[in-house]
Amino acid sequence: MTVDSIGEIDITTDSFLGAGAIIALFVVVGLVLVMRNRLGRISRFGKVALVSVTTVLVLLGSGAGINAHFDYFRTLGDVIGLPPSDEVELAALLARTSRPDRGVVTSMEIPGKVSGFTGRPATVWVPPAWFARPRPTLPVVMLLHGTPGTPQDWLDGGQAGATADEYAAAHGGTAPILVMPDVNGTIDGDSECVDGPGGRVETYLTADVPRFVQDVFHAAAPGRTWAVAGLSEGGSCSLMLALRHPDLFATFGDYAGLAGPRAGDTNADTASAVAQLFGGSQQAFLAHEPAALLAGRRYDGLGGWFEVGDADPEPSAALDTVVPAARRAGIATCEVVVPGGGHTFALFSQAFSDSLPWMAGRLGVGPAVPSCP
Repeated sequence: MTVDSIGEIDITTDSFLGAGAIIALFVVVGLVLVMRNRLGRISRFGKVALVSVTTVLVLLGSGAGINAHFDYFRTLGDVIGLPPSDEVELAALLARTSRPDRGVVTSMEIPGKVSGFTGRPATVWVPPAWFARPRPTLPVVMLLHGTPGTPQDWLDGGQAGATADEYAAAHGGTAPILVMPDVNGTIDGDSECVDGPGGRVETYLTADVPRFVQDVFHAAAPGRTWAVAGLSEGGSCSLMLALRHPDLFATFGDYAGLAGPRAGDTNADTASAVAQLFGGSQQAFLAHEPAALLAGRRYDGLGGWFEVGDADPEPSAALDTVVPAARRAGIATCEVVVPGGGHTFALFSQAFSDSLPWMAGRLGVGPAVPSCP
């Protein structure tokens, strides 16, 4: 499912700023057009320059509107693609011995040694406690982005680093390591995290990424101390991966995902998923479809957090069917419906913030597992 396919405008300060930017830009465009009329005859070069300026201003206005709608970029650095201010090179991170006051971000390529998948650079956040010597063995939360999207989305619109910093500050600098791998290979890819036409992404996420994270970051082994969570496409991916690999992920978070792997934006369109993701194999589709997996076995010991906005129709409908099935299958299930929430990064960032204490508790960090809201 695409990140930007569904959503309602949030009436927030950011929205008003976006609307103000659009109004200001169109006022400028209007002035440019008035100037053109007053100038009368204008040189060819002047006409080209005028059209170019007008086009740029309109595009900027459109971008401001989109950003106000989906609440993606929070800073100027986000807009122009700068890395987070706390991001360092991997080599420098591994060599550092002093403990920072906040978590630190780094990025690197995770090779697809088993899968053969070529992903874009992954992003990793490590808490202050990670810098102790000897290196502690910390649990992991793997965060999956949506489409169109990149791993960096979780730090920009998703605010995962800020949320994890706040959690770590309240727990003596300790928190799970956040690993944000690529799931699509390209900005507009849509692998749905399966081994399909987009590459062997499921194998990448369940074999290559865990091994790399263990080797490089001295992380805990997959199992009771690993969680997988995601937004939109990444949400349905997380549900599917946890059900297919409960030995690797004991906890999952599904933030506004559909009912399972889909090539389109609706729960009902399973035919295109069968054709485009599974080479026409209904059997392969059912082996990845959460409803079929939940009906076929019990998942005692698995925990799942589902969060969605009630203004997000398809993910809301998915939650209505998947959550009861998850509970019947023995999954410890938390369900949060955000009034007025749409398919936006405001919802995704809130969902991660809401669920992190619960996930961390299940992973053995902080106090005992808090109850569901």
